[in-house]
Amino acid sequence: RTMVECVATEYGVAHLHGLSLGERAAAMAAIAHPDFREELLQYAKDNFH
Repeated sequence: RTMVECVATEYGVAHLHGLSLGERAAAMAAIAHPDFREELLQYAKDNFH
């Protein structure tokens, strides 16, 4: 596992420090391209509880 503290895209910034893997996945999905957010959030929910 790497020590990423934040990720920035043109759609926002996800602060990942201290989050669980599921929380990280959801935070990153939330700043993905809008066309892919719902699918990514569902994947995070299904795979990281």
